[in-house]
Amino acid sequence: MSSDHSEPHHDEASSGRSGRSRFIFAFLPLIVFALLAIFFYVQLISGRDANEVPSVLIGTKAPLLDLPPLEGLMHDGSQVPALTDGEIAGKLTLINVFASWCVPCRQEHPYLLELSKDPRIEVVAINYKDKTENALQFLDELGNPYAAVGIDPRGQASIDWGVYGIPETYLVGPDGTILFKQIGPFTEELIAEKLEPLIAEHAVK
Repeated sequence: MSSDHSEPHHDEASSGRSGRSRFIFAFLPLIVFALLAIFFYVQLISGRDANEVPSVLIGTKAPLLDLPPLEGLMHDGSQVPALTDGEIAGKLTLINVFASWCVPCRQEHPYLLELSKDPRIEVVAINYKDKTENALQFLDELGNPYAAVGIDPRGQASIDWGVYGIPETYLVGPDGTILFKQIGPFTEELIAEKLEPLIAEHAVK
């Protein structure tokens, strides 16, 4: 007799568990969406710039630079040097990661041209996953702010630098320490508020 009464209870328990599972799965997308919405709202009200992604490299020695030159890029009749450690040693250096196919790179380029006129810093570049002819055309059209350019056709060197997406720019001190990282294009405000104070502080006297 007892076994006859246990079956309905077992079925009811299974049915209850099944119902709860269906309920959870039905509302799971809504729960995930709500959590994401809360995350982005917190980011928004925090006032932080979405481009300011922390880099574990800041405050550490810059990764090795030994990249081939952008062949055919000339300045005053001479090939623009390759990007190597020797090229930037002892200089306060702005390293810009760019490509001809990158629309934001085109937007920030006028700011790099202006920065290249600042005698306190040297502006150099990593040409990322680009074709030589396209990169040359890009710089011929917009002007060349770079004292040295190294090509990174497979993106291997950029991985070492922790590149998320381009454009990205690094300020490297005369001793080879990474002082600053900018993800996304420069703006007048970013240069004035973030970059200029660091240049003033770390420029070689």
